[in-house]
Formats: sequence, structure tokens, C-alpha cells
Amino acid sequence: MTTDATGVLRTWFSYMDSEDPDRVLTMITDDFRMSVQFSRGEGASAEFVGDREGLVLYLAQREKSTLVHHIDVGSRVGDVELVLGRTTRDGDFEASFNATASVDAAGSIRRLLICRTPELAFD
Repeated sequence: MTTDATGVLRTWFSYMDSEDPDRVLTMITDDFRMSVQFSRGEGASAEFVGDREGLVLYLAQREKSTLVHHIDVGSRVGDVELVLGRTTRDGDFEASFNATASVDAAGSIRRLLICRTPELAFD
């Protein structure tokens, strides 16, 4: 179950699924830092880290409008949003993901940790 409490991350992933994922650049603070742990399965993985420039590099290597993010559960505790979800490709399961974001008073993301793997489905 998700609620409006995870609105920032829901917006983030709706932008990521769109034809213009670069809109997420409007959602981050000046001191933004991120880590995206990206598993392709069978032990093959990559980590994308950094600040705004790191996010720009991450966005540049992504497929656009291919995957759909589905948030299955989420919560907000103080200034931290947490979600568990899955991505699908053409309606088929691709991977599970967790995302955690530290959000400032204006609703911008200061810290972002995303972990994904095709090896585990929460069904």
C-alpha cells in the first residue's frame, strides 16, 4: 500500500518512466548525493554514484520509456521516504527495487539510494 507520504518518490519514478526523465534534475538540492546499485543478475552489477553530475551521467546511459516502475509499498518517516517496488518491461517482471530518499522541507531530494535486482521478486 502506498500513500501520499511517498509522493516525492512516486513523482521521481513517474519522471524516470517518461520521455523526459531529465525532469528529475529539477527535484534535487544543491548538495544532492546519490548511489544507485544496479544488478543485472548473475552477479553482474554496477554502482552509479555522485552529485548532480553523477545523476546526469546515470540518466545518459539509461533506456528511455522502456521500463515502468511500480511502487508496491512505501512509507515516510520524518524527512525520509522509503519504497519497495518492481520494474516491468512490456508488462513482464524485470527487477525489484528499493529506494530511499532524504527530502528537504521544500520537497527536494538531498540523498538518494536505489538498489535493484532481477534475482528476487516480492510476489
